[in-house]
Amino acid sequence: MRRLISPGRLAVLALIVAALLGLYITTLYKLQIVEGAEYYEASTNSIVSTETVVAARGNILDRYGRLLVSNRNCNNLLINSTTLFEEDDPNAMILKMCTIVTENGDTYTDDLPITTTAPFEYVENMTSLQSTRLQAWLAANGLDSDATAVEVMAKMRTRYNIDSNYTAEEMRIIAGVRYSINIRYVINTSDYVYAEDVSIDTITALMEADVTGFEVQVSYIREYNTEYAAHILGYTGLMNETEYETYSELGYKLNATVGKAGVEKAFEELLHGSDGTATVTRTSEGVITSTVYTEEPEPGNHIYLTIDIELQAVAESALASYIEETNAEREIENEAAEQLGNTDDLQDLITGGAVVAIDVNTGEPLCIVSYPTYSLSTLMEDYSDLVSDSSSPLFNRALSGTYAPGSTFKPLVALAALDTGAISAETEYECTGIFEKYAEQGYSPRCTGSHGTLTVTKALTYSCNVFFYNVGDVLGISKIDEYAAMMGLGETTGIELDEASGAVASPEYKAQVYAGTTEADWFAGDTLQAAIGQSITGITPIQMARYTAALANSGTVYNCSILKSVSSYDYSESIYEREPSVYGTVETHDYVWSLIQEGMYGVANEYGGTAYSVFYDFTPQVAAKTGTTQSSTSGNDAFFICYAPYDDPEVAVVVAVENGAYGANLATIAREVLEYYFDFEQSTQQIEDELTLLS
Repeated sequence: MRRLISPGRLAVLALIVAALLGLYITTLYKLQIVEGAEYYEASTNSIVSTETVVAARGNILDRYGRLLVSNRNCNNLLINSTTLFEEDDPNAMILKMCTIVTENGDTYTDDLPITTTAPFEYVENMTSLQSTRLQAWLAANGLDSDATAVEVMAKMRTRYNIDSNYTAEEMRIIAGVRYSINIRYVINTSDYVYAEDVSIDTITALMEADVTGFEVQVSYIREYNTEYAAHILGYTGLMNETEYETYSELGYKLNATVGKAGVEKAFEELLHGSDGTATVTRTSEGVITSTVYTEEPEPGNHIYLTIDIELQAVAESALASYIEETNAEREIENEAAEQLGNTDDLQDLITGGAVVAIDVNTGEPLCIVSYPTYSLSTLMEDYSDLVSDSSSPLFNRALSGTYAPGSTFKPLVALAALDTGAISAETEYECTGIFEKYAEQGYSPRCTGSHGTLTVTKALTYSCNVFFYNVGDVLGISKIDEYAAMMGLGETTGIELDEASGAVASPEYKAQVYAGTTEADWFAGDTLQAAIGQSITGITPIQMARYTAALANSGTVYNCSILKSVSSYDYSESIYEREPSVYGTVETHDYVWSLIQEGMYGVANEYGGTAYSVFYDFTPQVAAKTGTTQSSTSGNDAFFICYAPYDDPEVAVVVAVENGAYGANLATIAREVLEYYFDFEQSTQQIEDELTLLS
């Protein structure tokens, strides 16, 4: 009988088992006996901490899905206080670290509000957060609240054991980092991120120089995929104390990054997402040996704006070109006038402007432009210069600049007069160039010309002041104010971004503006000036845009919103789709709207109309109105409003320029915006038609 297992095979198997057992025993002996003490010490020196895992912020896109703001991974440097302060000379290590970071083109966070060179002084424009932190540090270190910067630096030299061999500038570098670390123990505030978004070269240089006391944290940083729309998009930053009071109730951590302005701020809760947590194990040297996620981060939502970024770009470029070219011409003319001694002919330069385009049938802003502007990508580096710039580039003129509308207000006065029966389509007034009703009282306002006898339609086309002095005098200020409110003027538009409400001239508003002076009373002349859009009326460009849209669509005033839709982070789910929202409707006879629209049509299409030279050959046909007003601070401010197509309105465009001279000058800017809008619309329609044929 044959054996199933031979003795030879059993012997081989026994040898293999014996060898494995011997290897196991030898390894175990080495780990437990020979190296046991070393591993035990390492395990007891391990540091376990629970850390926040930052959720990716949602993207911002335009109405067509073009990416405007997104995230990219970045490397941040954190200070490992335990490792750093175990060094024989941590101050030397801090100085070495700062030197390497700056030499490689990166910057580190220094919260100390004291100048970086001697003689030391407190920085100008110290923020409330800097002041709060400084006062807390002074109190914690036994210094009076009014201690000088020199006294603070002297205290820091002893408090942080900064050797006297260090120069004053080196001491300031060390003190800045020590203070930034220390203040977060004095006040329970955000974690100290020593340096954000550092390069690989910096990290490599630190490691090659054997610098200890820092850790690399992978995080996210906002990336701007457009150079336009800075005033709209806004920016992000670490929370301050005031913001924490609000966001802590929503579960935000102390070191959370939040929107500080613009869309980033307005839709913070949609974009932010929910941070996760992880248990991180480090060796005593700071090397991470284990990361276990205890709660997965949930990214923020993506938001689509109503703006078309390409239209925004065209509008920004057109406005900037006009202003810069006009200022260059004025500088040449001013130089010539000065050489001739004609100082009365000197012209003020344009200080700023705005463009807003809006969908006539939904109220959605298609572009919101403010000039001058700035770069979001370099905002932090440029911030001090931007704040001190006299042209106020951070100020959003489109939403918060208030300007007298001038003659662009006349269609509203015509609406009020026609709707109430104060005038009719046949009503005529003669313009001899001067309004003489109050001549005996010493008040005879003039017109821009002598227009002869006009009806309301021709008065709008030729922008006759005398006609509207008569209308305003008959109508009265209360009706003007009533219809201005109905059309949303002097009222916020509902847009989610910060905006001014503006105001329309009225006896009550004048009494408020001139309280306690002899100018507080309301006179007949105030009504006449209000009727042509001057007096103390101040309207924002975005209010004028929705007003123009309401003129185009015959009375529907929409609430404005810059949010078109919201989707989940993986784009799989639609969370929100905006529907048009109506602020109010002005109900009147169709012929009233026809008369006003016909008058605005003549401005752009009838010879003698104030925008005829720009739009007479434009397709589709445009309806428009120009406006020029005398400003107490910047010469003649100018407004231009228009919509197109005239017979089936789609888009309204408003241009405002500070010290722009005449509203008609701005028509070229509006034309560039309309050209892009209709060219893009036509090309999109062609693509859709081709795809339809292919299918």
